[in-house]
Amino acid sequence: MSSASVVFPDDWVWGAATAAYQIEGAVRAGGRGQSIWDTFSHTPGKIVNGDTGDIACDHFHRYPDDIALMRELGLGGYRFSIAWPRIFPTGSGRPNTEGIDFYRRLIDELHTAGITPYVTLYHWDLPQPLQDRGGWGNRDTAHRFGEYVQTVAAALGAGVQHWFTINEPWVAAFLGHWTGDHAPGARDFRLALLAAHNLLLAHGEGMAALRSEMRPGDEAGIVLNLAPSEPADDSNADLEAAHRMDGFVNRWFLDALYRGVYPDDMVRLYGDAMPEIAAGDMDLISRPTDVLGVNYYSRSVVAYDPAAMPLHTRRVTPPSARVTAMGWEIFPSGLYDVLQRVHDDYAPGRLLVTENGAALNDVLDEGVVDDPAREDFLHEHLLQVYRAVQASVPVAGYFAWSLLDNFEWAWGYSARFGLIFVDFATQERIVKRSGRWYSEVTRENVVGA
Repeated sequence: MSSASVVFPDDWVWGAATAAYQIEGAVRAGGRGQSIWDTFSHTPGKIVNGDTGDIACDHFHRYPDDIALMRELGLGGYRFSIAWPRIFPTGSGRPNTEGIDFYRRLIDELHTAGITPYVTLYHWDLPQPLQDRGGWGNRDTAHRFGEYVQTVAAALGAGVQHWFTINEPWVAAFLGHWTGDHAPGARDFRLALLAAHNLLLAHGEGMAALRSEMRPGDEAGIVLNLAPSEPADDSNADLEAAHRMDGFVNRWFLDALYRGVYPDDMVRLYGDAMPEIAAGDMDLISRPTDVLGVNYYSRSVVAYDPAAMPLHTRRVTPPSARVTAMGWEIFPSGLYDVLQRVHDDYAPGRLLVTENGAALNDVLDEGVVDDPAREDFLHEHLLQVYRAVQASVPVAGYFAWSLLDNFEWAWGYSARFGLIFVDFATQERIVKRSGRWYSEVTRENVVGA
């Protein structure tokens, strides 16, 4: 071990993450019902190249081989999501035993391989029948989510100690209901705010259901996408715009979850677009959690833009920025900033970095994928995570996004994030250079400084 290396804590969790619709495929197998992403991806013009998740990585059939690859990478934890339509094909009613049995087999196989499951209960694949009844614009969907969580926790809880309710409610609410980039493709800011509130209510309902089934030592929480918000220049207009962006992306969810209120400045800004907050809503949303999952990809550099309603903000990319294949700025120190800020301002207890990664233009050349830029990305970000550990931020693990190249939502198969290359025509898997590097890190618990 080099003297210029950093050593992570002995109980550190090294993992990788995926999501059901992005990898499982088999959309009509095992009694699975239709999700909003099945509908959206089959709508012409919504997804790059007209791609769909119908087959994806065929993980539904290939999960034993994929778990063998996880062992090859030395993973101690695997974060995956459960497809709500596999458990309740119509969104509610009688659970589908075939769907439950699939996840039970997956969990058993992980334990056999010595890998700990970290289960996300909602990663955006709402059953289409619930969308037909209003989706996240309908308060009842939060109650249906509670029932779904209760069913899953009762059926699978013996094999799962780590639960997350909702993944990135900001994305599900605003990209799904305001910009229209994600399912269900609505473009209504008022609806997006209502969806955000109902997603947080669903988190509260999910926490209540999990608490009723969890055993001592189990943990549960939520996963948020967080990004430091910085002004494009030092003008008052840009400083205020950056503060509004922080309120929109970060404080709206953090304040609700950890303080039981929505931030005053954002409530005033949203005005008549604010959803109705019923008595008891904020108490339900702010139920105590055990862990916060932090997904970090980039920062927000923000300029004032009077034409951009309702925030009057515009994200900009600094001219000197390094960017990924998706145009996202590579800004490693932002991960430290987010972890430190969340700890200082909200003290959620245990933190996990539940997603962090980069889409790059990977090329398969004579059976090898050489991706030094992704290796550098992971390396730089892990050093920032270590900074947080050294600063006594209670971060306890890191999950790379993603285990596999997969269906990257609106980008389809054009954006590759995986540690493992997937040839989608043949389903061949090839561990990339970055994956081999990561496997050395996971085994040695050490990152070169």
